[in-house]
Parts: sequence; structure tokens; C-alpha cells
Amino acid sequence: MAKIAALSGFPEWLPAERLVEQHVIDVFREVAELHGFSGIETRAVEPLEQLLRKGEIDKEVYVLRRLHAEGEDAPEQTGNDQSRTLGLHFDLTVPLARYVLEHQNDLAFPLRRFQIQKVWRGERPQDGRFREFYQADLDVIGQDTLPGHIEAEVATVMAEILDRLPMPQFTIHANTRRLSEGFFRSIGLEDQTAVLRSLDKLPKVGAEAVRELLLAETGATPEQAQACLDFAAIRTRDGSFAEQVRQLGGSGEMVEQGIAELTAVLERVEAAVPGVIMADLSIARGLDYYTGTVFETFVTGHESLGSICSGGRYDSLAVDNRHTYPGVGLSIGLSRLVSRLLSAGLARPSRKVPTCVLVSVADEEQRHLSDAVARSLRSRGIPCEVAPTAAKFGKQIRYADRRGIPFIWFPGGEGAADEVKDIRSGEQTAAEATVWEPPAEDRTVRVLAAEQTATP
Repeated sequence: MAKIAALSGFPEWLPAERLVEQHVIDVFREVAELHGFSGIETRAVEPLEQLLRKGEIDKEVYVLRRLHAEGEDAPEQTGNDQSRTLGLHFDLTVPLARYVLEHQNDLAFPLRRFQIQKVWRGERPQDGRFREFYQADLDVIGQDTLPGHIEAEVATVMAEILDRLPMPQFTIHANTRRLSEGFFRSIGLEDQTAVLRSLDKLPKVGAEAVRELLLAETGATPEQAQACLDFAAIRTRDGSFAEQVRQLGGSGEMVEQGIAELTAVLERVEAAVPGVIMADLSIARGLDYYTGTVFETFVTGHESLGSICSGGRYDSLAVDNRHTYPGVGLSIGLSRLVSRLLSAGLARPSRKVPTCVLVSVADEEQRHLSDAVARSLRSRGIPCEVAPTAAKFGKQIRYADRRGIPFIWFPGGEGAADEVKDIRSGEQTAAEATVWEPPAEDRTVRVLAAEQTATP
């Protein structure tokens, strides 16, 4: 058989690596449910015309069709009608908008929803960027109205999720559209979108290049351009950013509203998860779409990974003839984060397999005794498996050791007591399957944060 070539951009984890990924998924779900969010799953495909409504994404959408399409699956003869063409979703926002409109009569608003699902995006694979990957979203969707405090609430839940993961220190950077637009207007710049677009390039091209963009594309004077750069340089862990904005010339009702909004977010998140939230007025990405607070999240020592979690407030997730659906949402590129946790050695499972106990088999005629022990252990939530063959006990022990199974069980048979052996220490003691308990740290696989040098 010819050697199988890997497909770039479609990650496949080994069993031990999958344990890390599953842990991240479980933490996300558990924390979301603790805060009253309900999980949903939407279909993998949407009509192509709906997917393309988001703009310049057509080159990244995978189209779905049968190899031999007939009838309803056949493409339209005109070649222009996309109504029957289906595409794999490239994010979870477009499916959510459709889901809300389709099920609005059966949903209670505000809808508190989380979603962990694979998406597909035909971009060039590179470190941390895949063509098939898990995305994890957290949103609160209102009908016509949505209270402002929801922005801080969703950020708090996401901070708690990230804080429970086996990863280095992270920082959630926050800004508000109202504050940015209010400041630009107060210093005399009317084309706020152009200013935001220029400031968004700061991480890639630097301050001097952005200064030239502001002068050339926004009509800014040198003084206004410098004020914009000074504004974008403001970063504080508390509400002290407000006075810095005022000292740069920021004034007016919109500026003060933006200050109040951002201060409320900082205070609430800080109270729940201290030391993770920061006001960062350089954040411009998404502010042409988001209408309130916007968030981006970076891992200390791994800034090259980019933002691992982003989102914010939007006033029109979906609109129909009766209602508008505002929302606040944050999204984690879950596979991207897991890839870095694994490649940088930041997290590892406490063992390679879920199995806590391997039940040995003395000979095939006594396998039923081993099966009975396994049933008893499993009934009490202890993961176990029965040895695949009745090999010599030494081989069975080596089999368990190679797989990282910590305990091996020896059924007694013919009235003799059962015994269990800790393969790591060599200690062997009498045991009963109905009452024996492994140490708490061994019962299930734990995912541990590993002390490793961060990848630059």
C-alpha cells in the first residue's frame, strides 16, 4: 500500500492529545452551563447565498455537492442561481442568525447559547490556522433590546472559562466603539471608519506607517494623527484610562458614555477573575461591525498566536419584518488554542488513556471472573478494561505500563482474595471490586499545566 499523505490544515490528534482537546471542550461547556447557557448545534451547511452575505469570504467557503448529483442536488442550469448550492459553514455566527430567525417562536429571549462545533475555512494552513477546526462560541441574544450589562457578563463567563484551562497567563483587552468614535469626533475627525481601519494595522506595520495612513486616508492633520496614536497607546488595568482620554482632548457625551461602559466592564470582570482584564484603546478590529464593547484575548509569551478569543456587542445579529436581534458574543478558536497547548508543551494528560485499571485474565476459561470485576468497577465510575489476552502476568503488566494504566487487578478465583497492584510503586494489596477506590487523582484523567518555556 502506498504511503498515505497527510492533508494540510485538517488536524488529527493522537489519543493522548485528544484528551487535552476534550478537556478544553468540557471546561467550556461546564462553565457555560454554570452560568445558565444552553448548548445548541446547528447543521453543517447553509445556502451559499447566506454564507456569502458576510462579504469577502467567497474564496474560503467549501461548497457541498454529491459526486453524481441528480434531481434536487443538481446545480441550476443558469450557473448564477445559488439558492440550491450548499456551503459548509465557516463560522458559527451565520448559522446562529438563521437559527434565531427560524426558531424565534420557540425560543425564550434573551437566549443564552453556547455552541462548540467544527467549521471549515479554505484558507492557507499555517501555525494555528486550519481548514477544519473547532470553534466555541458564547452569546446572549435579545429580541429588540438587550441590557448593557450583558457585555460585562459574557466577558466574565469567558474569563472564567479561560482561567480554568491549563494555559499561561492571559489578558482580555477591551475597548468600546462609542469611546473610539466619540474621541475621533471630539478632535475633529469625521471619517471614523477610516481611522479605525488605519489603527487596526498598528500591530502589523507599526506607528510610523499608521501615521502616514492617517494623514493620507483620513484627512488628519499631524496633530490629529498624533492624538489618534496616543489614544491607541492607552492601556490600563483600571478606570484610569478615562483621565488619559480627557487629557488628549476627548470630550462630549459620547466619550463619557464610552468611558462609563468600558469602566463597568473592567470593574465587573476584575471582581470575578482578578488580573485578566485590561482597557486597550488600540483595539479597532471589528469595530465597524460591533456596536459596543469589543474584546480580544492574548496569551502571555505567545502573542504571535494572535487573539485566541474575540467578540463583542452587535446590535443586529438578524433582522426580520417584526424584530431586531441584538447580541453580545465571544468566540474561541478552540483548535488553534489546543494546537499551541500541545506544540509548546503547555498542557499534558496525567496518563495517555482513560483506563484506570487493567483487569488481568489468568486464562480464557476464567475470563468471566475478570469481566465481573470490570462490571463492578465501572458501575462505580472507575474506568477499566479487561486484558485482551491471557498472556503471562508479566506481559499483561508490561501492556498496562506501556499504555500508562496505573493499576492492574488480579481476580482471585476459587475463594482466593482479589489483589490490585499499583504498577508505578509496585505495591500490591488485597481488594474487593465492590468497595475498592483508587486515589482521587487516579480515578479519571486530569489535564495538567506543564512548566515549559513559552514559544516566542
